[in-house]
Amino acid sequence: MQFFADYHTHTSYSGDSEAPMLEMVEQAVQMNLQQLVFTDHVDYDYADTSFELIDFEDYSREFAEIKHKYLGKIDLLMGVEIGYQPHVADRIRELLKSHPFEFVICSTHMADNLDFYTGAFFEGKSSRKAYERYFINVLQSVQQLDDFDVYGHLDFIVRYGDYPVKQLHYRDYADIIDEILKALIYAGKGIEVNTSGYRYGLKQLHPQIDILKRYRQLGGEIITIGSDAHYPQDICFEFEHAYQTLIDLGYKYMTVFKERKPAFIKLR
Repeated sequence: MQFFADYHTHTSYSGDSEAPMLEMVEQAVQMNLQQLVFTDHVDYDYADTSFELIDFEDYSREFAEIKHKYLGKIDLLMGVEIGYQPHVADRIRELLKSHPFEFVICSTHMADNLDFYTGAFFEGKSSRKAYERYFINVLQSVQQLDDFDVYGHLDFIVRYGDYPVKQLHYRDYADIIDEILKALIYAGKGIEVNTSGYRYGLKQLHPQIDILKRYRQLGGEIITIGSDAHYPQDICFEFEHAYQTLIDLGYKYMTVFKERKPAFIKLR
């Protein structure tokens, strides 16, 4: 199966990646992708300060050089993945005004001012309580921030927390997940299908199939596909599974962006 684009990738400009931008592009060209979107992290007031320190002067210069070098071979988009927290909303809005991003993912990497990765967020909480608080924070971000295109890895919270079972079921959180999905649809925003759950051994897409099914039932149409790759070899990881899952659920189109404007292309 030939894939069109990967809409969630990271380079060495992200705090959690050492992949050179050029190597990511070379891999994408070798795979005959038509588009590659860089969505490096910007997480203000994050537990790891390297996530908020992108040098956009260097980034923009290198991006422009590589884009010119591969003109006609692949369409490169300068995107960003922002980690939303209510108290940094103004900084996020200023960032998005200051740079010509063509695609913006909004994600929740911390909730209630507590980090997932270090485990601080989960201390003293059952999995049920932790997941509820996560989704409450996600809903808050959707309601408060209007300057993004898709919401990232919606149920990836299962990756973290020292629980014996790393799984959550849509039915247990249906009310608040439906609120999130309806708010996104009403605002003209989308969600991504993020394949990294398979890379982390979770045996699922983010979001899981039941949430993707419900999004479509509610009228959701804007949906991108991203690997969350931090290394060249992970570009388009498990994309065949993602495409086939969407097709099986009745989706006929995926969404692509240009200058923040969505367009729809057939999945096959």
